[in-house]
Amino acid sequence: MTLTQLRFLVAIADAGLNITLAAERVHATQPGLSKQLKQLEDELGFQLFTRKGKSLETITHAGGHVLERARTILAEAANIRSIAANLRNEARGDLRIATTHTQARFVLTDAIAALSRIYPQVSVHLQPGRENDALALLDGGQVDMAIVSTSGTPPPAGIALPAYRWNRVVLAPDTHPLAKLPRELSLDDLAAQPLISYDSSQKPESSLRRAFDAAGLLPQIAITAGDADLIKTYVRAGLGIGILAEMALLPRDTGDLRALPADHLFARCTTWIVLRRESVLREYVLEFIERFAPHLDRRDITRAMAAGTHIAEGVAVPHWRERQLADDGVAAA
Repeated sequence: MTLTQLRFLVAIADAGLNITLAAERVHATQPGLSKQLKQLEDELGFQLFTRKGKSLETITHAGGHVLERARTILAEAANIRSIAANLRNEARGDLRIATTHTQARFVLTDAIAALSRIYPQVSVHLQPGRENDALALLDGGQVDMAIVSTSGTPPPAGIALPAYRWNRVVLAPDTHPLAKLPRELSLDDLAAQPLISYDSSQKPESSLRRAFDAAGLLPQIAITAGDADLIKTYVRAGLGIGILAEMALLPRDTGDLRALPADHLFARCTTWIVLRRESVLREYVLEFIERFAPHLDRRDITRAMAAGTHIAEGVAVPHWRERQLADDGVAAA
């Protein structure tokens, strides 16, 4: 049994049992991967997958146990490599981040740019997608961190570090009646309109849905998207009223759109940096966290990783608007 065989096993599972895709991801040939899998099964004395013709159909019960242990072994091997790289003061490597489009497009740019200046030999790989997918990638060891948001408690997976708080905004065309309301916007106003929001707004646990449910209202979710730019595009097309994260609103968007405050309508959200439990962090990972969330102390992060606990209490977490004001002050200086 070798680490290569275990890595191939995990790759097959993470590729949905598609050997061709798994081979591409591990930079191996399909026959070579299949040969290694057969050798592993021969050594173990049982099949890891059920087969239908030449295709893999399901993971066997025994294969599931082996897969779980394989992930642990590979994670520990990666930790040993990280320890060695840190002791050598090695300044090269990869930082793999799973996150949402909003974070990747509107939030992470400055922190990644700063990291690239300090560690020019570190490659950053962004995997935008849905928040649940980001946490699944982290849990499967395919990324080093996930950056996701919740409206309540920290995410259930990994070690969560609070990066910043934020609120939603309502976006309407400049000519829409809601943009000219002489009073504060209400949930009743929004319930009467077709709404355009994120994919997550369809889920029962969504804080947006919970706000309407608490008021006894049924929102008309006309269009959903994972991309904030798409939400703005469809609002401009007159297909509905947008509800999106305030970070996704750019100064140029207010030329033809009106942003309406919604702090009083929807629960405040927190964006979290989520790390794998029991992982050894490279120095450049800590540098990235420091650039992205300066209020987090490296010693607190190290203690949280060692204890396997979230950093949620006793930390003053800035709001997105406070971060923006601080950045504007630095730029002006």
